[in-house]
Amino acid sequence: MPAQSGKDLLIKVDMDGSGLFETIAGLRATRLTFNAETVDVTNLDSAGGWRELLGGTGVKSAAISGAGIFRDAATDERVRAIFWNADTPDFQVVIPDFGIVEGAFQITAIDYAGNHDGEATYEMSLASAGALTFTAI
Repeated sequence: MPAQSGKDLLIKVDMDGSGLFETIAGLRATRLTFNAETVDVTNLDSAGGWRELLGGTGVKSAAISGAGIFRDAATDERVRAIFWNADTPDFQVVIPDFGIVEGAFQITAIDYAGNHDGEATYEMSLASAGALTFTAI
């Protein structure tokens, strides 16, 4: 597989609950992280004292983070509204030449910054709020 451009990793938000997804404008850096908690079932009979994990259990989660500049009033307004209302709308993360991860997320943090001689920037963090789906592309 050839190298892929980081600008093709897109975070999209459902703009109105109807499945109309738009790319959150101005993002320059994005990250998607998957996590799976483990259930430790190690006991005195565990072979050689090695840890044993119970397969097929534990809590799965995903986190999204992004950073960028303000460029688009509609998606900026939507992100702020989601945060202030503690909503959990659907988001999509498009992973180039791989697939699309989709599901409900809650925005857990938004940071705003700006230097006197530069543009206003923001960073945001999201946490999965339900089951996610993956569609290969």
